[in-house]
Amino acid sequence: MDGANHKTEKSQRFFNLAKEVTPGGVHSPVRAFLSVGGCPRFIDHGEGPYLIDVDGNRYLDFCCSWGPLILGHADPDVVAAVKAQVERGMTYGASTELEYELAQFIVSRIEAVEKIRFVSSGTEAVMSAVRLARGFTGRDLILKFDGCYHGHSDHLLVKAGSGLATLGQPSSAGVPEAITQNTALLPLDDEEALQKMFANHGDQLAAVVIEGIPANNGLLIQRHDYMRSLRALTEKHGTLLILDEVITGFRVGFGGAAEYYGISPDLITYGKIIGGGMPVGAFGGRADVMDTVSPQGPVYQAGTLSGNPVAMVAGLTTLKKLSSDNVYAELENRNRRFVSNITSRLANSAVTIAGVASIFWIVFQRDLPRAASSIDSDGIAHYNRMHEMMLTAGMYLPPSGYEVCFLSTVHTDDILDKAAETIAGIIGEEAHQ
Repeated sequence: MDGANHKTEKSQRFFNLAKEVTPGGVHSPVRAFLSVGGCPRFIDHGEGPYLIDVDGNRYLDFCCSWGPLILGHADPDVVAAVKAQVERGMTYGASTELEYELAQFIVSRIEAVEKIRFVSSGTEAVMSAVRLARGFTGRDLILKFDGCYHGHSDHLLVKAGSGLATLGQPSSAGVPEAITQNTALLPLDDEEALQKMFANHGDQLAAVVIEGIPANNGLLIQRHDYMRSLRALTEKHGTLLILDEVITGFRVGFGGAAEYYGISPDLITYGKIIGGGMPVGAFGGRADVMDTVSPQGPVYQAGTLSGNPVAMVAGLTTLKKLSSDNVYAELENRNRRFVSNITSRLANSAVTIAGVASIFWIVFQRDLPRAASSIDSDGIAHYNRMHEMMLTAGMYLPPSGYEVCFLSTVHTDDILDKAAETIAGIIGEEAHQ
């Protein structure tokens, strides 16, 4: 894209109008561009790997709606399936065959998921899984990790305290401290703190919840030994392991992070890709645990739009396409080539491009962090400053240096080769500021 022809007048006008009727002008905070500055782009439509905004600017999309669009924008098969279902009805408030088909498709292919329940968002999925773990074990305490995001339910909106193992303090106004007093917090990648937590509180822990690969506060790829040690500790103490695969599920491979690490969690939460671009979430796992969910058991969970037929058919169509041979291998190879192409041009810069499967993260520091405390805030500032340059050059990256980027099956090598040159040039320019 020619930067001289880049315009934002319409986006700015819509943003100003939106602020009159919506808090901050957006319906999710990061869209306001507060971290990166500049004008939030209002999107008109998507085509394959591209976004086109209301001013007519065209961007190569590395956000992919924050992960769900692994097939790109407006995949013809998904669009056709959704159109056909919309003509039959968008919601019924009753059970459909599609709910069974998507559930059966997942249960028959994911070893750790013996039964599954659909909800409407990833936040709802994790919230429900935590309630289920407490109801099943009869315990109240849960453990999460600093740097992992599990949605905006009250008991998971916590931040670190003063010690290595602390009870969570609310990280949002409107969350009473009493609600987070049963949420313990640990740093990632700290084996000693983990062992100490279980030695002191293991028999009180209902569940440990962790992102499959933490990807909401940088790309914090955990060691296989650490994840397997966590699994062993939970099993020893009768604590349920909840693997939050809202991002990693069907993204890092068909078997997600559970397959990547070679572990079998008690519960898995899904979202994003399993809806094929429609709002959706799910929690599933061991049959004996899931059988305590209402109406079969005493743990209540319900939702007006749970199992929405449009979301079910979009997700089923997407997962069927992903189950074909070599899709994930091709995505991983393409991402590896792309990341290598960028880094080879930045050999003398203090910049790391982390990559796993079809996810990558640009971080302005030499060492790849595995814990939130190891992320260099100055490096994040570098990313935030270059974001507008990326937009002007036709690259749509997430509007926060802590967020990760995604590839889709329609990001071809030819497209990525050209993008790598542009991206490396902008990173290199910013790195030397």
